[in-house]
Parts: sequence; structure tokens; C-alpha cells
Amino acid sequence: MKEKVEYRIASLLRNGGGTLSVAESCTGGEISHLITTVSGSSEYYLGSVTSYAVSVKRKLLGVPAATIEEHGVVSREVAAAMAEGVRAATGSDYSVATTGLAEGGDGHYPEGTVWIAASGPAGTKTLLYNCNLGRIGNIRQFAEAALEFLADYIEEN
Repeated sequence: MKEKVEYRIASLLRNGGGTLSVAESCTGGEISHLITTVSGSSEYYLGSVTSYAVSVKRKLLGVPAATIEEHGVVSREVAAAMAEGVRAATGSDYSVATTGLAEGGDGHYPEGTVWIAASGPAGTKTLLYNCNLGRIGNIRQFAEAALEFLADYIEEN
């Protein structure tokens, strides 16, 4: 049986002495939930911001209004700014962020689209991910995809 990704991340961070923070929009706390199901996650997990509202993305995560206006809230640029913002706010070594459409399209992207960003000492990387599992299924799949992307990022760096 394949190891759950949240346990893989726990192992990577414990072995490397790293810390983690999360900025979530469309996943609504699901990433944080998965991370904290691992016993002892307080050793490396510092916390999260669930920034559903644009105002929270701007005020708490420091996402520039111009970035949102130019690229849209569901964009590579906003996901990257969210990941960098939560990392700066918490002082974590690594962070992961999501912004997307768990339900309904926006005229540019269809339902089931998420931008994921992972940030750390080697910079910030982004991933565009799509699925079509309905609102609840999309949220769960987005969270899993974000954690897989984060785990790969940590391993590569």
C-alpha cells in the first residue's frame, strides 16, 4: 500500500528539520486538516491562512491588488504570491498554496481547476491542476495534488 502523502511530508520535514505553512483558498482548510492528522505534526507545521476572500489574500498574505487585477484571483501569480506571503508571515521554510474553482467556472477556467504553488529556499514553483469530481471531490483532490506537489518540491530541493 502506498504511503499517504501527509506522512511522506512529515518524514521529509522531520529528517530535514524544516517547517511548513499553508495558504488555502478553494481547499478551505483541507490541506491543513490532512497535515494535522499526522501525530506530532506540531514539530514542523506552523499554521495556515484560509484566505477565501480577496481582502484576506491582500491583507494577511500580502498579495498585491495589481496582481489580482491583472491576472485574476485564480492564477499562477496569485498562487505564488499566497505561498510566498504565508511563508513570510510565519517564517516557515516551506509553504504550499491553492487558488481555484472547486465549483463553477469563471469564464477563463472550468470547474475543477486549481493553481498550486510551493515555496521554499529554492524559490517558488507552480502547477496548474484539473479534475472533475464535483465540489467535495475537487476539494479533496486539490488538497492531495497540492501535498504531492509540495512533497516533490521538498525532495527536489
